[in-house]
Amino acid sequence: MSTGHTSHTSKIVGTVWGLLVLNTLGSAGAKTIIPLPRSLIQLVTMGALVAAFALALALNLRLRIRPSAYLFLLTLLLVPSVISSAHLESGFGALFRCARLALFVGTLWLVGRWWDGDLTFVRHHIRMYFAVLGSVAAGLVVSPGAAMPGLYGGRLVGALWPLTPPQIGQYAAVIIGLTVLLVLGRRTDRASAALVIVPSLVLLALTHTRTATLGLFIGLALAIGSLILTSAAARRFFSWAVLGAAVAAVALGSVLQAWFLRGQSKENFSSLTGRAKVWDALLAADRTTAEQVFGVGLGDKSFGGLPIDNSWLAVYNEQGLIGIALVAAVIIVLGGVALLRPPSLHRACAIFLISYCAIASYTEAGLGDASPYLLHLAVAASLLAAPAAATPVPAPEVPRRVPRWARRSEVP
Repeated sequence: MSTGHTSHTSKIVGTVWGLLVLNTLGSAGAKTIIPLPRSLIQLVTMGALVAAFALALALNLRLRIRPSAYLFLLTLLLVPSVISSAHLESGFGALFRCARLALFVGTLWLVGRWWDGDLTFVRHHIRMYFAVLGSVAAGLVVSPGAAMPGLYGGRLVGALWPLTPPQIGQYAAVIIGLTVLLVLGRRTDRASAALVIVPSLVLLALTHTRTATLGLFIGLALAIGSLILTSAAARRFFSWAVLGAAVAAVALGSVLQAWFLRGQSKENFSSLTGRAKVWDALLAADRTTAEQVFGVGLGDKSFGGLPIDNSWLAVYNEQGLIGIALVAAVIIVLGGVALLRPPSLHRACAIFLISYCAIASYTEAGLGDASPYLLHLAVAASLLAAPAAATPVPAPEVPRRVPRWARRSEVP
């Protein structure tokens, strides 16, 4: 395959990835500077998914797919989703969400052909989410009041596109972690890395998102820890990070505590900003055996009109115990494969993404439906995929030389 064709294909795959990112941005969030009807936002996000599938199909018309345990488990997750949604207990919207999940997983199958263990999708991931954060920063500059409204306690939201503080915090934390690892692996220069890391850190701090911050630090600690034995740069970074954290804890303890508490009372903090009450009510609700096994169908990840904000309980509510088993299998399989691989930058990036999603699953929903978390895990799966076997090029056939005396004896 020519270099030009390979570059063109890579650009199209990057476009598909960007459309998937756009689809998972969602349609609920803060009020934007220019009011955007929710129907228009949903049209854009669903149109992005359809366009992503069409582009991926055009790029992979022969339907060449690579075996993937991750995508196989996501495909199996469609089974309880369809079975539970078919009862229409959650309305016709449940079937629509099933179709969306099927299209989402189908697109991942199509682009999974190019998952060969390199850093291509890491770079796509960083570029796309950095562009999203760029829109957040632009909204902050244009209208600081709309970007940090009192309704959210002065936390940063999307003023141009409706994004909540946890969403912005998640995107910032993920690209910060991946960029740090690329620097340690000498796959990018420090100037380019600083251009991504510094503004992303500022936006993360303005969101006051505790889950994203903890996920970033713990995920990076695990990822860099996997490189300590083989990378001097990782050892130096880890040492300086520990020293810096100790100094910050002593010198800025009160400031960090105030940032972490966000002005909440101890009671509100201990109940995880009211999440625990929703969780208790969900677990105490009466359910039939079918609802326990298959769930009540794909919905908006809420219970009693309040957000569930826990991936495991959201999956239990919508896809039942079978859904929980499949989502747990996804984390276990990806984590197990990562631990069995020899130390490398690719493995470290995968460990960071897997651990971040596992940590965030406690206070954020999304592991059971089309979401950024499934895209993060898809990047991890692409990093853990075995390189595609090179197709041997047949040697050109050398014409056999016929002796002159034999040619003379040939019958014309």
